[in-house]
Amino acid sequence: MSPTPISRYPVPDLNSLPDDIAERILAVQQKARFIPNVFMILAHRPAEFRAFFAYHDAIMEREGSTLSAAEKEMIIVATSAANGCQYCVIAHGALLRVYAKEPLLADQIAVNYLHAPITERQTAMLDFAMKLSRSPETIKPQDYEVLKQHGYDDEDILDIAGITSFFGLSNRMAIVTAMQANEEFYTMARVPRT
Repeated sequence: MSPTPISRYPVPDLNSLPDDIAERILAVQQKARFIPNVFMILAHRPAEFRAFFAYHDAIMEREGSTLSAAEKEMIIVATSAANGCQYCVIAHGALLRVYAKEPLLADQIAVNYLHAPITERQTAMLDFAMKLSRSPETIKPQDYEVLKQHGYDDEDILDIAGITSFFGLSNRMAIVTAMQANEEFYTMARVPRT
């Protein structure tokens, strides 16, 4: 049986890519010790690759954000599961396991965050993210008030909204391209370090 292609679209050769894109991919490879398939698949359209990762970096690495790296990944895993995006659940589930240092948490959030061992504050964050992801037209002033009662301010709310919205786009692109998750993601941080 032949391996499943990582995309239904052409995947460029790393050596054929513009220098800035190749450098970014090689930097990721050096850090992770593999190239996540999303990089090679999106490199099919260099201008969109640049725009995608520029916005990704702007929301995920925003200076001054009070959301932890694990909380950002919680948003991605919960909303990606609701959107049926296998790639993002697997890849960002791995990152959530790494950041939270909890080998079970990503699976628990992907299946049903309401039953996951998270704080009430994090549940309120995910409630808002899920509502924005699944039925954005139903967002009301009361939704912001609930977040504020849990200590989130307007900048935090914008962070939650930006991550939810961006990964809504990412989920849809991953589904349409038939993006396959790297095998490395499946086992990453499954066993706690002793």
